[in-house]
Amino acid sequence: MHALKLAVTASLLSLAAATAAWAAPTTFTADANHTFVRFSYNHLGFSTQESRFNTVSGTVTYDPAAKTASIDIVINTKSVDTGSELFNGHIQGPDYLDTAQYGSATFKSTSVKFDGDKPVSIEGNLTVKGITKPVTLTVTSFKHGPNMMKKDAIGADATGVVKRSDFNMGKAVPLVGDEVTLEIVIEAAAA
Repeated sequence: MHALKLAVTASLLSLAAATAAWAAPTTFTADANHTFVRFSYNHLGFSTQESRFNTVSGTVTYDPAAKTASIDIVINTKSVDTGSELFNGHIQGPDYLDTAQYGSATFKSTSVKFDGDKPVSIEGNLTVKGITKPVTLTVTSFKHGPNMMKKDAIGADATGVVKRSDFNMGKAVPLVGDEVTLEIVIEAAAA
C-alpha cells in the first residue's frame, strides 16, 4: 500500500510540474517582417494621411492561464514611411520626430485587461522625443496558436489616439490635426 501511495504521489507531482510548465508565461519576440506601427491624422480638413514606421522590434509576455500580459515595443523613428521621401525628411526634422536627437520611440505596457483569455485593452507609457505620456490601446484583433513554422505565436492589432502636441510636435495645430490615431500591429513567436 505504501508503494502505491508513493507512485500516486509521484504521478501527481509530475502532473503538477507539467501543468505549471505549460501554464508558465511565454515571451514572444516580434517578427520584423510582420510588426509595424501605423499612424494617421487629419491634414487641413482635406484628407486623412496614413503613414507607418517600418522598423519596429519588441517582446510580448503572455500567460493565458493567469490572464496576464506585457508588451515592450521599440520604434525606429528614422524608419518613418509617409510614401514620400521629401515628407519623410520633413517629419524627421526638429519640428516633429527630431530623429537626429531621438532615434527611437517606445511603448511599454503597465497593465493589460482581458475578456476571457484574450487581451482587450492595454494601458502603457508612450515615449516620443524624450516625453512620456500614458496611452490606452484597444485590442481590435488577437490570435494565439502555432504559426506556419509550427512555433507558438501570437498576433494582435491595437489602436489608440494621442495628441502630437503632448510630445512637442504641435506645429501647424489646429490646421493639421492634433489627434493622431496610432496602431500597433504585431506578430511574434516564442523561441
